[in-house]
Amino acid sequence: MSDTSPIAVVLAAGKGTRMNSDLPKVLHEAAGKTLLAWVLDALSDAGCHDQIVVVGYGGDSVRTDVGARPGVQFAVQQKQQGTGDAVRAAAPLIESINAIGDRSRPVVIVCGDSPLLRPSSIRSLLEAFQSTGAACLLGTAITEDPSGLGRIVRDADKQFVCITEEKDANESERLIQEVNMSTYVFAADQLLWALERINTNNAAGEYYLTDCPKVLLDAGKQVDAVACLDPSETLSVNTPQQLVAVANALQTVQR
Repeated sequence: MSDTSPIAVVLAAGKGTRMNSDLPKVLHEAAGKTLLAWVLDALSDAGCHDQIVVVGYGGDSVRTDVGARPGVQFAVQQKQQGTGDAVRAAAPLIESINAIGDRSRPVVIVCGDSPLLRPSSIRSLLEAFQSTGAACLLGTAITEDPSGLGRIVRDADKQFVCITEEKDANESERLIQEVNMSTYVFAADQLLWALERINTNNAAGEYYLTDCPKVLLDAGKQVDAVACLDPSETLSVNTPQQLVAVANALQTVQR
């Protein structure tokens, strides 16, 4: 492994209360594999072999299920205080892995309940990140139905401004069709710096990972958003019905 190989952080701490099951959400199966296994396999296929899985509810079960996959380490989110808090839990491991070598490594951050994320999309995002030299690159998608998803706000020159979560969005922002796919690449050192500067001043009272790009932008760092993902990759699992829909999609999508 070169010292610039990507580090992956997988957010897998949620219980998934709407699943009506005691099983951690990421351990539900679709098309023969757990949701988490689909994501970890996609990351491996895309060259992300150092993987940090952030666990919380049912963490021991997740560890047991993942087993002895090469390159996988675990971080624990003690309380459900948002996606930014989850990545903060992984920060010591990110810092430790990034210290191997003399250059800041890319950190890919994805959700553990998004099994339709394709290795080709992750590779495209990493290639774009390397070519732009950005501190942060967001993988986005254009969709006719953006409901429930964070909107990508751009200025008059089409430059990235911020991500606005739907619950915080105003009427005009809700009309935006470019959406956050919860798939990011950060330079490791820039991510660690930004995580120390996010707060809970939002409708949910949580630490949003989505605030990190804005923190970097406000500090004069380069932040870009690239619509390189397919809208189908937004399909995640929060209900038994969505699990069925994702399983059906996995049967037909070429990975």
